Amino acid sequence: MCNRYEAPPRSAIELEWAARQVVEQDWDKVLFPRGRGTFIRRAPNDPGYSRELVVGQWGLIPWFAKEVKLPYQTNNARSEELAAKASYKQPWARGQRCIIPAESFDEPYWGPYDAQFKKCEWWRFRRADGRPWGLAGLWNTWTDKATGEVHESYTMLTINADGHPLMGRMHKNELDPKTKAPLPLEDQDKRSVIPIELADVDAWLAGTQQEAEALLRVPAVELFSAGPA
Repeated sequence: MCNRYEAPPRSAIELEWAARQVVEQDWDKVLFPRGRGTFIRRAPNDPGYSRELVVGQWGLIPWFAKEVKLPYQTNNARSEELAAKASYKQPWARGQRCIIPAESFDEPYWGPYDAQFKKCEWWRFRRADGRPWGLAGLWNTWTDKATGEVHESYTMLTINADGHPLMGRMHKNELDPKTKAPLPLEDQDKRSVIPIELADVDAWLAGTQQEAEALLRVPAVELFSAGPA
């Protein structure tokens, strides 16, 4: 799971993804859950195809929400559960996919299992080629029935990364409930964000669901430049 990332400047986003901002709004430089971030989607009002840059809440507000502030977190969504999870199944079925621009993101590294290892070391992940990340997400537009106020929001997708040489080492080690010993790394359901490469952006934003599903894959370790923050 990802709970902190840094957004690139507007100029870098426009250069990388050729997306235009319809409504002039600012966003947070450093994003935490429920912060104001930016995402790129296929413009819903364009009968053809164009990309637009949107500002919204990092934490998807589902159609059935009663208010903006949810009692649970929706900033990350497991890609394996999109078709069944109540909060995400409608945006997934409707093709409301988006790209989340990120200069870097942080994850906690807990090191090898040690009963005395009480705190994590935060690692920062950038692209090895120096470009910004374009992370897979879903978006939704929610209208407050009491006020008529329209809220844009989004969630960042994750995928199982057990056995990945880098992402499989992040997050606290899970213990066997019976023996209390650490589970093998391949059984811990370690998670990774899902980068969408530039060549695949159109397929992710405007392709079929089958084409989008083919892009839900663990990133190659060569993409990363990572180390203690």
